[in-house]
Amino acid sequence: MESYKMMAKVYDELIYEDINYESIANYVLKVCEEFGIDKLNYLDLACGTGNVGVHIGKEFKDNYFVDLSSDMLIEADKKLRENKVKGKIICQDMCELSLNRTFNLITCVLDSTNYILNKKDLKKYFLGVYNHLKQGGVFIFDINSYYKISEILGNNIFTYNSEDVFYVWENIFEDEIVEMDLNFFVKQGNAYERFNEIHEERAYRENEIEEILKEIGFNILDKYDGYTKNPLNNESERILYILKK
Repeated sequence: MESYKMMAKVYDELIYEDINYESIANYVLKVCEEFGIDKLNYLDLACGTGNVGVHIGKEFKDNYFVDLSSDMLIEADKKLRENKVKGKIICQDMCELSLNRTFNLITCVLDSTNYILNKKDLKKYFLGVYNHLKQGGVFIFDINSYYKISEILGNNIFTYNSEDVFYVWENIFEDEIVEMDLNFFVKQGNAYERFNEIHEERAYRENEIEEILKEIGFNILDKYDGYTKNPLNNESERILYILKK
């Protein structure tokens, strides 16, 4: 895993600094109440530094947190301990999910699904989730929309500047995939340390996603414009799926 190594240490200040993680967690918990999901077993896939999972995990009896980046999991472990949330942390590829147990709730949030770059692996990922979900359990995930990846991220350049961190984020969109070249400068004492990471996300159309979900056997309960109850439109940037087994 080349992505999310050095960046793990400054992740919370960077890409998603304007995301309200607790609000996302509360949204998920309300969905659990709406569909009568028992708060027993919870799995957070691509959990990152645990920003969302730490809030949901407080409400569940048994928690599992999975991510492919050991560096991100180190930060997640600190966060879970600080918040006294008990759970097992596992470094594993979510396309090769193998936990030998099932869950009432599984989440994969903040466009982690877009990091799966081909349909073969996408199907393996969804099938793995299905097999790890209890009958009647709920799977909640979101994706960056085709519109966002192709038009907003697209072939654009972004910058970020604070007292301790500066980065330049250069994108190239080609063959349904956006390659994001991120160059960071992080203050260390009186100097700045530079490091680089390459991230790739695939732009999936809704019909591509839903064809696979239905083939596997998922029941699509709802899909919304992000973490709202609003219907999708042509300029929706995040698509939220709520599925049931």
